[in-house]
Amino acid sequence: MEQKFGKNKIDIDVLRDFCEREGQCVVYRKGEQMEREGDPSRWFGFVAEGCFKYVTHGISDDREHITWFSFEGEFAGDYPTCLDGRPAQTTIEAMMPSRIFRVNGEQLLQWFRENGETMELRAGIAEHLLFQARRSHLDFHRATARERYELLLSRCPGIVQHLPLTAIASFLCITPNYLSTIRKNITFEAKK
Repeated sequence: MEQKFGKNKIDIDVLRDFCEREGQCVVYRKGEQMEREGDPSRWFGFVAEGCFKYVTHGISDDREHITWFSFEGEFAGDYPTCLDGRPAQTTIEAMMPSRIFRVNGEQLLQWFRENGETMELRAGIAEHLLFQARRSHLDFHRATARERYELLLSRCPGIVQHLPLTAIASFLCITPNYLSTIRKNITFEAKK
């Protein structure tokens, strides 16, 4: 399956096959929500086409903050809250027409309990997500805004062709104007 944006860092074939075999193929229109922050979390799935954004809202203002993306060839879901139906920590919304093979948390948890290999996969997923979250947290402390933008481009080379700059700026925790300045500087340096 072609990936438009980037490549996963873990072997996901077994989990993808489970979602495709046991899950329901669901099509989301742009703007439709897979999960809503605060509601019981229910879904986990393999993104066959499209892209989802993870959104939370400010404490003192109601501004939208994008915290993550799930692209084609990756998984989407509020993991691990979907395993036991705890409140979703973010809203997960389709950023373009998207197709996902989704299972509910109960199905996923039951499958994990089947044998040692699937329990190992469960641990691997948790470790991978922890690594991603830690890397993202560290990048906000050790990388400039431009460096964070370049890191995002290396993970997802086609992102600027598919997502609005406002979404990318929100993810990077900068203003759209500052992102435009960064992009202009990169373009100007490339012409030298």
